Amino acid sequence: MYVSEGETIEHRVTLSAADVSAFAHLSGDRNPIHHDEAFAAATRFGGIIASGPQTAGIFMGIVATHFSQRNAMLGLEFAFRFLGPARAGEELSMEWRVVSVEPKPSLHGDIAKLTGSVRNAAGVEIVSGTGTVLVVERL
Repeated sequence: MYVSEGETIEHRVTLSAADVSAFAHLSGDRNPIHHDEAFAAATRFGGIIASGPQTAGIFMGIVATHFSQRNAMLGLEFAFRFLGPARAGEELSMEWRVVSVEPKPSLHGDIAKLTGSVRNAAGVEIVSGTGTVLVVERL
């Protein structure tokens, strides 16, 4: 087996307003909530927030980084619920947990199912996620 049930992946990240703006512009998201301080300050969020794809991208990226340090991994499926804002300048805590592992001999690896959450500095869950990945010795 390449994965263990109960295995966890943890990461902390703080996105600056510049990080949020750069990602939004690179991804074609021109919503001013991601780059216009005056506009964002007048919204219910009171400031710049990261786009969902930016938060989700980092959240998925930590899975790839974790498993590729010792083996190889292919993401098969991810789903997210966005429960609150990821505010620029706020530290986010990300955690995934492997909830099941199924050996898959036909694919020469393991299918791992994950559940995860992203929490803001106050410990409030702002993103929940599930994922399915294939972990193999090599691609």
